[in-house]
Amino acid sequence: MTMDLGLLILQVVIGLLMIGHGAQKLFGWFGGQGLRATTEWLASMGLRAPRFWALMAGLAEFGGGLLFALGLLHPIGPLAIIAVMIAAIALVHWSHGLWISKGGSEYSLVLAVLAAVMGLWSPGAYSLDRVLGIALPQPQTFWIGLILVLVAVAFALLSRQRQPLAAPRSAGQAAS
Repeated sequence: MTMDLGLLILQVVIGLLMIGHGAQKLFGWFGGQGLRATTEWLASMGLRAPRFWALMAGLAEFGGGLLFALGLLHPIGPLAIIAVMIAAIALVHWSHGLWISKGGSEYSLVLAVLAAVMGLWSPGAYSLDRVLGIALPQPQTFWIGLILVLVAVAFALLSRQRQPLAAPRSAGQAAS
C-alpha cells in the first residue's frame, strides 16, 4: 500500500506538471505563449513542419501527462513524456550543459528518467488501468514504444534545416 501510494503521488505530480507544460504550448495557459508562438519558436530552431512538431510536443506533454497522472494505458503516458524530454534536451538544453542554472538539461533529464522508470514499472493499485482491468503487455510495450519514440525524435532532429529560418519581419521593416 505504501509503495502504491508513492507511485500515485509521483504519477500525479509529474503528470500535472506535464499537463501544464502542454497547456502552455497548446493554449497559452499558465503563462505560456500558445500554439502560434510555439510554432514560431520551433521554426526558429530550424525544424521543418514546425506547426506539426508544436502540436506533437503540446499533445505529448498534455496527453502524456494526463495518461501518466491517471495511470491509464500504461506505459503510453511515460513514453510521451520521454519523447518530449529527449527532444527538449537535444534542441534546447544540450548546448548549455547539465545544470539548470545555466539553461542545461538537468530538469528534462530527471523527468525523462523518472518517466522511464515508471514506464518499466506498474502504474500501481491506484490507477485507472487497475480499475478498468487494462494491462498492455509489459515490458514489450515499453521497449517497442521506446524504439518508436527514439525514431520519431531522431526524424525530427535529422529533418532540421541546416540554417534556422530568420525570424519573420514585420510589415514595417525594410530588408537590409
